[in-house]
Amino acid sequence: MTATDVVCLGESMVTFLPSRPGSLADVPSFTRAIGGAESNVACALAAAGHRAAWVSRVGADGFGDHLVAAVAAYGVDTSAVRRDPDRPTGVYFRTATDRADDAHEVVYYRAGSAASAMSPGTVPPGDLGPARVLHLTGITAALSAGCLALLRDLTARRPGRPLVSFDVNHRAGLWRGADPGVLLDLARGADLVLVGEDEAEAAWGLRGPAALREALPEPAVLVVKDGGRGATAFARGTEPPPRTPPADTPAVPATACPAPAADRGRPAPGPAPAPADRGRPAPGPPAAPRPPVPATTPGRPAPPASDAVVFVPAPRVEVVAPVGAGDAFAAGFLSATLRGLDLTRRLRHGHLMAAAALTVPGDLGTPPARARADRLAALDDAAWGRLHLGPGWTRTGEDQEVRTP
Repeated sequence: MTATDVVCLGESMVTFLPSRPGSLADVPSFTRAIGGAESNVACALAAAGHRAAWVSRVGADGFGDHLVAAVAAYGVDTSAVRRDPDRPTGVYFRTATDRADDAHEVVYYRAGSAASAMSPGTVPPGDLGPARVLHLTGITAALSAGCLALLRDLTARRPGRPLVSFDVNHRAGLWRGADPGVLLDLARGADLVLVGEDEAEAAWGLRGPAALREALPEPAVLVVKDGGRGATAFARGTEPPPRTPPADTPAVPATACPAPAADRGRPAPGPAPAPADRGRPAPGPPAAPRPPVPATTPGRPAPPASDAVVFVPAPRVEVVAPVGAGDAFAAGFLSATLRGLDLTRRLRHGHLMAAAALTVPGDLGTPPARARADRLAALDDAAWGRLHLGPGWTRTGEDQEVRTP
């Protein structure tokens, strides 16, 4: 694998989207698509002009063929996606509603899937690089004990590793009978962490950006998202830049369960459990319920005094489908990080990429041209506050993309 900007690891599945609103019992037909948080990020980054790779395992079956072809069509390097002759590609069905809606239904058929069998021993080191950034999510950690061991390995701090990005991506339905507190431990090993306020409260009992930074002082950058309100970023003065390794630099030991191309239906992170996770392998022995982490944690270091703290409100968006925004935000923030932009512009690029996803029916919107995104990200605060993005805004002229009350 040649030098890559971002390697994304995680499971992708074939997803079946309903032909109309209604319960799974009532929907008469479904359309085939793809779903996976990490591959969503890879696809969005590739569409934005970066060199992105997706690492995973799929079955030696037609669904696996479809996944690999669909992700590769975005320009993502899929050469490290391994085929498992003994295990199938996972699939899932979902309803058309927002994942946070009580009526939302998701049914997974991923027991024994090819990706859930990933472990530190099944991902060759060469599959991971060299790369500037390694992007992971907490979904992988919930798939199996092997996948959790893989993420522990990849988030272990070691000399020469790429910048490790970790999107907590807590899905309550994946953690039944297990302790989501492990996600906090994994986040502490990352350099860049993205987490939603609602999922942090659901998984860890933490409320607010300050409490999260106190619990997570280790990452150089922490981004706390608050849905349509906006996002807060904390960044240390000693924040490491994404590494540009020489072509012959050995990769960090690889291991992770890739998550592909589209995490269909993933809205901004939320605590609502997916109603069904059929056959999910347990991620290790069930743990006793973990008490909430207090807002002030005795014995943990205080937030670094040198932190830069920036809040950027989200622009107003005419939402077509409340899915894919979190993955798109991560891609936009990573893209701006790779380009060395300041913290405010990184957050704005995250919001703009999320708006591209929210204004299309599926998970993966067409990113705005880089020059246009840069121009919007450079608006003064008043102009940014007037920004109003609707369907088709990434392809239309300025008069249609920027509206004022």
